Amino acid sequence: MARLQVQVGPKASRDAVTGWMGDTLKLSVTAVPERGKANEAVIELLAGTLGVPKSRVRVLRGETQPNKLLEIDGLDEAGLRRRLGRPEA
Repeated sequence: MARLQVQVGPKASRDAVTGWMGDTLKLSVTAVPERGKANEAVIELLAGTLGVPKSRVRVLRGETQPNKLLEIDGLDEAGLRRRLGRPEA
């Protein structure tokens, strides 16, 4: 199980992985931060990017904040970094 720190920018013009800021992955989603819509968009974007089912991605911390800690079931840290094009730490 891998964990990933993300920073989310809601109400963007498109859903995208925008890059790394240290160990934090920056994401943009078109969804508004209301009633969990942005969190759902983050899960969908990351699941698609990583090639895993949405059910394997969940928000551990930061449900109502732009900075979130996500957990991805079925991937280890090395596999997560490889799929995101991030070299080993």
